[in-house]
Amino acid sequence: MTLQRRRGQTARIWKTTTVVDSRGNEVAVADGNGPHKVTVAAIPQRSARAEVPGQQPINVVRLLVDSHLEGVSLWSRVEFQGRQWDIVSPPAYHHGTRQTRHWSIDIRERP
Repeated sequence: MTLQRRRGQTARIWKTTTVVDSRGNEVAVADGNGPHKVTVAAIPQRSARAEVPGQQPINVVRLLVDSHLEGVSLWSRVEFQGRQWDIVSPPAYHHGTRQTRHWSIDIRERP
């Protein structure tokens, strides 16, 4: 079931920032200063339960987010439905007409 972005669910998406690690390398990480708090439409993409002991279940959801989102990439984190999620693929911007401008972000639940 999908909900419209206007009446959708709330998610918190952390921006990405670049820091220098102990070896002097620049590393992209989720910014701890504070997330975007956004209303999203959630569309289930795929899910698989663990068939064998030791396997992890897979739960992937596509979020449709308002077009005013910035600073979000593969290294960002998402809190959605009270759980932590990773971004699976780069956010895609869809520039439609009027109210259809949005970002779509595929997220996978953290084990």
